[in-house]
Amino acid sequence: MSNVNEDGKIIKEHNIPLSSSEMGFLWTQYLNDTLALCVMKYFKNICRDEEILPLIEESLNIAQNDINIITEIFSKENIPVPEGFTDKDVNENAPRLFTDVFILLYLQKLEMIAMAGIGVAIGVSARTDVSHFFNELLISVTNLHDKARKVLLSKGVYVRPPQIAPPASVDFVEKQSFLFDFFGQHKRPLTAIEMTHLFINYQTNALGKVLMMGFAQVCKNNDVRQFLSAGKEIASKHMKKFSSILINQDIPAPSNWDANVLNSTHAPFSDKLMMFHTTYLIAVGIGNYGTAAGTCQRMDLSATYTRLSAEIALYAEDGANLMIKHGWLEEPPQAVDHQKLINQEK
Repeated sequence: MSNVNEDGKIIKEHNIPLSSSEMGFLWTQYLNDTLALCVMKYFKNICRDEEILPLIEESLNIAQNDINIITEIFSKENIPVPEGFTDKDVNENAPRLFTDVFILLYLQKLEMIAMAGIGVAIGVSARTDVSHFFNELLISVTNLHDKARKVLLSKGVYVRPPQIAPPASVDFVEKQSFLFDFFGQHKRPLTAIEMTHLFINYQTNALGKVLMMGFAQVCKNNDVRQFLSAGKEIASKHMKKFSSILINQDIPAPSNWDANVLNSTHAPFSDKLMMFHTTYLIAVGIGNYGTAAGTCQRMDLSATYTRLSAEIALYAEDGANLMIKHGWLEEPPQAVDHQKLINQEK
């Protein structure tokens, strides 16, 4: 495949530099994969379930393959390979901090998150090698998610979204109260999509809460512990909000995952890794809330998501400042600061 420049000359595609989108998504994927490699090495060592171990192995293989491909692409483009996370950031021999069930839930949830991000990367990747990489990665991640789903179902621990009766007929909205009813005591019933987002956001917070509980038990720095403890409380508060909306509509709320944190106080991961993982999930949460606010047709729900987004955005800023303080925040690729170069002493 070739492209044509303004002069009508054919440019071979392999000579086209990476776009900012391609570079940014590859860089982010590299960091995520090095994190996954550390997490899965530890999970492999503590997992006792023979059905879950092959999924961990597959996740390890996917992450290592990604790292190899991205390293090759960056090396050919003379782009510095990120540091990401290394064996210094994981203690594979640390005692069990999480249950096998949580490992399985974690795998399934993280693959869901990955599928969404990879889908965007595919949409903005023009170069064939990069597009092919993300397409193949999406297939791998989707397959792993499906395997995790099947194991969750076989063990009876798959958490299903709420069920509703199918509509009897096709109806159209007749009153604005369908959208605006901030002060009415009786809110209209939730739509299927609104329920879905409440369910997804509850589960994302449940995952984050368990991780932050575990991380807070084992981290070494006091300021990191305080940050994680605060995050656990925020996640708990948001879970209560989402569950109360469901319960007020006589819809069962999902259960929490708190029992999946064990009593170890020995850190399997560095504070740097635990902070990165936490801030990554915060970013996912903000994105989920934005999507939910944009798709909910009940304006009180949109307002709730907007308010909660503002709260976790402030929390995310605290996390970024903490990572900067400790020298843990790796800079992503950036545009050239021409004004800085202009002002620079010659």
